[in-house]
Amino acid sequence: MQELILVVDDEPKIVRLARDYLEKNGFRVTTAADGQSALTTARREKPDLIVLDLMLPVMDGREVCKILRRESDVPIIMLTALAEEVDQITGLEIGADDYITKPFSPRALVARVRAMLRRTRGEIRTPTIIRVGALEINSEKYTVTYNNVPVHLTPNEFKLLQTLASRPGQTLTREQLLDDLHGAASSVDRSADSHIKNLRRKLESESQKPLIETVYGIGYRYIEHK
Repeated sequence: MQELILVVDDEPKIVRLARDYLEKNGFRVTTAADGQSALTTARREKPDLIVLDLMLPVMDGREVCKILRRESDVPIIMLTALAEEVDQITGLEIGADDYITKPFSPRALVARVRAMLRRTRGEIRTPTIIRVGALEINSEKYTVTYNNVPVHLTPNEFKLLQTLASRPGQTLTREQLLDDLHGAASSVDRSADSHIKNLRRKLESESQKPLIETVYGIGYRYIEHK
């Protein structure tokens, strides 16, 4: 399942810009236009991360953030037109995890969202041993086996397989895979395609079944065979 991002802002153009770029980069997006609706949506849909405007009608972003913090540890990126340091500090003090000021680059917003999700997922996303069907990945020994047969991978192939297999069935964009591989990846970098091609050749010679599926126009996912 792709991560769900809640974007809260009362400016339709801002919401549309954020939603379009986040969806283009593989996220699901839900939105709210005021503080009370933001709380209702967050409680009902339980997003993986919230982009929260500071200045909102009905209930401002500070109050929404305070209430959410009492109920949840969901990552919150505060979005504000106020660039003064005091507003940034206030947002962090009431529980926001990060902030970004308007006007903002939509690519910068996507990068902040990805970075925050990586930090908050922590080590849970890449355990020492990953087992998916007949596949076993040991990140301490740096080994991969399929049906107990060793599969020899390059460091980049190993990292990509680890990322895909840690979330079987979930579609990951090329950008997400390259972020995990290189950090801040270029959106035009196609090296993921070459690595995936080599991974398929090595894995499927052992499995005799397709293990990495292309989701056209988006990216790839690992298929778990029972």
